[in-house]
Amino acid sequence: MALHGRLADGALDLIPLTDAHREGLRAACGEDDAIWEIYPTSFAPDRFDETFDALLANVGRLAFAIRLESEVIGMTAYLNVDAPRGVLEIGNSYIAPRVRGTGINGRVKRLMIDHAFAEGFRRIEFKVDQRNARSQAAVAKLGAVREGMLRQERITWTGHLRDTVIFGLLRDEWQPG
Repeated sequence: MALHGRLADGALDLIPLTDAHREGLRAACGEDDAIWEIYPTSFAPDRFDETFDALLANVGRLAFAIRLESEVIGMTAYLNVDAPRGVLEIGNSYIAPRVRGTGINGRVKRLMIDHAFAEGFRRIEFKVDQRNARSQAAVAKLGAVREGMLRQERITWTGHLRDTVIFGLLRDEWQPG
């Protein structure tokens, strides 16, 4: 699929996630054990291999390794791709704490958004745990509109009944940048 290819912005690139990225992503994910409590699945050291294998096996997720100067610093994905409707979701995102707050997340999301719209999609969705204020703020900063909350939308790996905030971004609202 043309949607799942290399995307680049200088020394930052996103490449389709493969088993070759396992150890780099394991190291990046191991930098923040506490964050996995508010994620739907856990990439913490004791669960990493099982969760990574499930991610690779999920053909409905177009996962990317996020690399900075060829070092894996995180992951992200296109999810729930519905080309006939022109809708997809961006999620399954994690960035190592040492590069948070540097603008990397915004650059990653801009690459993905620009590419999705260039491929003909008209709507991009973001689904964020209601407890994850940092991710909600980052999505809003991109210009996505908070459209509501789905109460108890999913059960996370911890058994938590997650309320999910839905954001939407339409092609004609996007300010490329």
